[in-house]
Amino acid sequence: MQRIDRSEKVRKNFHQAKWDEPIIFELSTPGERGINVPAAEPEIQAAVGVPEIPESMRRKTPAALPEIAQPRVLRHYMRLSQQTLGADVNIEIGQGTCTVKYSPKINEQLARLPQVTELHPLQPEETVQGMMEIFHKTDTILREISGLDRFTFQPGGGSQGILTMASVVYNYFADRGEADQRDEIITTIYSHPSDAAAPAVKGYKIIHIGPDKDGYPDFEAFKAAVGPRTAGFFVANPEDTGVYNPRVKAFTDLIHENGGLCGYDQANANGLLGVTRAREAGFDLCFFNLHKTFSTPHGCGGPACGATGAVKKLEPFLPGPFINEVDHADGTKGYEFDNRFLDDPRSVGKVRSWYGVAPVVVKAYAWIMSLGAEGLWETAKVAVLNNNYLFKKLMEVPCVDAPYIDGKQRVEQVRYTIEKLTKDTGITSGDIQRRMMDFGMHYWTSHHPYHISEPMTLEPTETPSKKDLDEYIATLKHVFQEAYDTPEIIKTAPHQSVCHQVDDSPSDDPDQWAITWRMYLKKAKGRA
Repeated sequence: MQRIDRSEKVRKNFHQAKWDEPIIFELSTPGERGINVPAAEPEIQAAVGVPEIPESMRRKTPAALPEIAQPRVLRHYMRLSQQTLGADVNIEIGQGTCTVKYSPKINEQLARLPQVTELHPLQPEETVQGMMEIFHKTDTILREISGLDRFTFQPGGGSQGILTMASVVYNYFADRGEADQRDEIITTIYSHPSDAAAPAVKGYKIIHIGPDKDGYPDFEAFKAAVGPRTAGFFVANPEDTGVYNPRVKAFTDLIHENGGLCGYDQANANGLLGVTRAREAGFDLCFFNLHKTFSTPHGCGGPACGATGAVKKLEPFLPGPFINEVDHADGTKGYEFDNRFLDDPRSVGKVRSWYGVAPVVVKAYAWIMSLGAEGLWETAKVAVLNNNYLFKKLMEVPCVDAPYIDGKQRVEQVRYTIEKLTKDTGITSGDIQRRMMDFGMHYWTSHHPYHISEPMTLEPTETPSKKDLDEYIATLKHVFQEAYDTPEIIKTAPHQSVCHQVDDSPSDDPDQWAITWRMYLKKAKGRA
């Protein structure tokens, strides 16, 4: 039998399923049913009673839900599941921990056990001791990893974690009678955009610090910005360029000398576990995106968790409740809610309902416990090794460059530039992004606006093997060569992916924004 040749790294025959599937509201047919729920039998009604819903709570018209039979529901979602790229079907290097590194499936199964999914937040404490123990122990683990003194799991994602930090900073200075005086937050141009956006929502004036001639945050510009109006310094380190600021302690010391507070964006701590800590770097607050570092798939700011920590003096300002370990009279240990925040005017109160997303915390706890301290450190080392292998290989490609800290290593990701390719061929980084989908691979440019010309941001994490990295590199090189040889195939890409080129101009037109079906009907079809 002839052996099939699999030596070619570039998968040119990839073709993704494409179903032209309508959204489920468009599939609705009046009168069609997925299930007919029978009325309760008289004996059951007699035993349970018929609950009376107050008139004020009853809908005037039935909910406008899709009417659709079970087979069509199943077909619809199966088709949608085939029209996606993700860590389980492609080599996920573009945007790495954002979309996401490998998450062990056993942790998913654990979080879906009825003992987790059927818990209710109003259950008595004595019936949820196991879940409370997981929350408490994850809190103590994050204290050890960060060096800070207390964590809350209420924020539903990283940006809400930053907003929580901004709220803590505001309440801290309000408690000291300085809220009106201290109205500025300093961040760096290559920190995550939410480090500016969230404090701005809180009403702060934002001061951005650019890089110095070597690519590190400009300390002289920073010194000029710090003053009596400074409330805080929010920063990611490493920044999105992959550059780690080795002088970060000098920055936090200067803020403290001027009476401000420091918040550390550790959304992605993937390359730092067991290497550096927020406390030793001088931070008063920090947050971790559990999905980015601790392997709990992305929840897109909804069912996610931006675990937010603080030093002791700021603990009263965090949202509650906390969970404390207590000693029972019989010598056993248990857990109880700490609701002191309800009576403490210094607390920012709740930033969302209940205590945080329990299944996410379960998955993070399981991942941490399966690795242990040595495993977490190994994770960081492999993530940095993978990134710098990719970095070295791509820097050998003539059309690729990486601004700043020439000749030095990056941490867990790199923001490259392919400006030379664009000047040579007219092909942009956005064009390359679409063409990579024709090979079943994800590629990320950058946040907007671009501060680096024609950016290409790649983060391999600890997940891919050397073979995976080599396949990704070979595919990128193939596409770059296409840009010189057959640019039209890139300009018209994607050809073998689900979507064709998307017109993103409505993104800048609020009149065309429609984030719900009801809003779409109102704007597009003139129906209320």
